[in-house]
Amino acid sequence: MFKQYIGWKFVLASIAVIIIVTTIWFVSNLSRKIQEEERKKVATWVEANRELLRASPEANLNLAVEIVTTNTTIPLILTDESGNILDSRNLDSLHIAQNPGYLPSVLKDLKKQHPPFIMEVDAKHKINNYIYYGDSLILKQIRYYPYVQLIVVTLFIAIVLFALSSTNRATQNQVWVGLAKETAHQLGTPLSSMEAWLEILRENEANTMMVTELGKDVDRLKLITDRFSKIGSVPKLEEKDIVQQIENMTSYIRKRAPQKVQFAVHSKEKELSAMISPPLFDWVVENLLKNALDAMEGTGKIDINIESHLTFTTIDITDTGKGISKINFEKVFKPGFSTKKRGWGLGLSLAKRIIEEYHKGRLYVKSSELNKGTTFRILLRK
Repeated sequence: MFKQYIGWKFVLASIAVIIIVTTIWFVSNLSRKIQEEERKKVATWVEANRELLRASPEANLNLAVEIVTTNTTIPLILTDESGNILDSRNLDSLHIAQNPGYLPSVLKDLKKQHPPFIMEVDAKHKINNYIYYGDSLILKQIRYYPYVQLIVVTLFIAIVLFALSSTNRATQNQVWVGLAKETAHQLGTPLSSMEAWLEILRENEANTMMVTELGKDVDRLKLITDRFSKIGSVPKLEEKDIVQQIENMTSYIRKRAPQKVQFAVHSKEKELSAMISPPLFDWVVENLLKNALDAMEGTGKIDINIESHLTFTTIDITDTGKGISKINFEKVFKPGFSTKKRGWGLGLSLAKRIIEEYHKGRLYVKSSELNKGTTFRILLRK
C-alpha cells in the first residue's frame, strides 16, 4: 500500500510537471507571436498617421483613416521630443480625467516595455514625435495564464494526494481494527479453556501455588484481550489517578526487567486525576517502558516524571539507552518502522493512536541524543 501510494505521488507529480512545462512552452511561443503581431499593428498605425500628415487635400485617405481608427486594444501614448504627452489611445479615460498623474505613470511603464516608434512631423525642421505602446490586455492575460494553471494544477494535486492519503489511512485503520478484533476473538477460546482447567486444578490443594501463578497469567491474557477488543471502538473514559496507574504498571514491568535496570517515578502530587481508559492507557505506558528497556539492552535507568500544569498533565519517560536520531523523531510512530531486527513497528504507532485519537492528547519524542537516551512525552489535557 505504501509503495503504491508513493507510486501514485510520483505519477501525479510527473503529469503535473509535463502539463506545466508544455503549457509554459506553448504560451511562451504564442505570446511571442502575439507580441510580434501587435508590434506590426503599431508600426502600421504609425505609418497610417504619417500618411495622414503628409497627404494632400485631394488624396484618398480612407484606408489610412480606417487603420488609425481600428486600433482599439493596444495602449498608445504620443509625446513630443521633450517628452510632453500630446495624445493617448486605448487607456482608461475616467482615470485620465480624475488623476493628472495617471498618464505620466502609464508612459513610464510603456517606456520599459518597448522602444518607441519615431514619427516625423516636420522634415524641414527635423521635428519628430514619439509613439510609445504597451501590451494589450489579451497578451497580458495569456502571459499570466501559466501561473493560474500552475495554481489550479497544484490545488488539484494537493486534493488528490489528500484523498489518497485519507483512503490509505482509512485502509490501514480497517486492517488494524480487523487484526485487533480477530486477535481478541482468537484469544477468547483458549482463555475459556484455561479458566476451566484452573477450576479443576483448584480442587487439589497441592496445586495452590501453581494455580495462583497460572491465574496471574490468565488475568494478564484477559487484559491483553480486552485491550485488543477496544481497538476500533470509542473507549469509555474514566476518572483515574494516573500517578497510581503509572506506578502499578512500572511495578509490573520492574519485576520482569533485568536487575541492572533501575526504575524511578517522580511526582510532586500524590494524586493526579485524569480521564483515561485504564486498559489502553496502561498499554501505552507498557509499550514505552518496554521500548526503553530494549534501547538500554539490559542496563541503565528509566525515570518517569509526572507534572501537573494549568490545562494539561505531562508524563515524561526517560531512558539511558542508545537514543534516536532527529530525522527519525516522527518516523518511529509510523506503522512498520522499527530499529529492532524482529520488530513489527506497531507498538509506538498504536500508542500514539490511543493517546491522540482516544484520549485527545499528544505523544511525541521530547528529546533524544544518540548513545545517551531518549525522552517520550505523553500530554493529557485536563
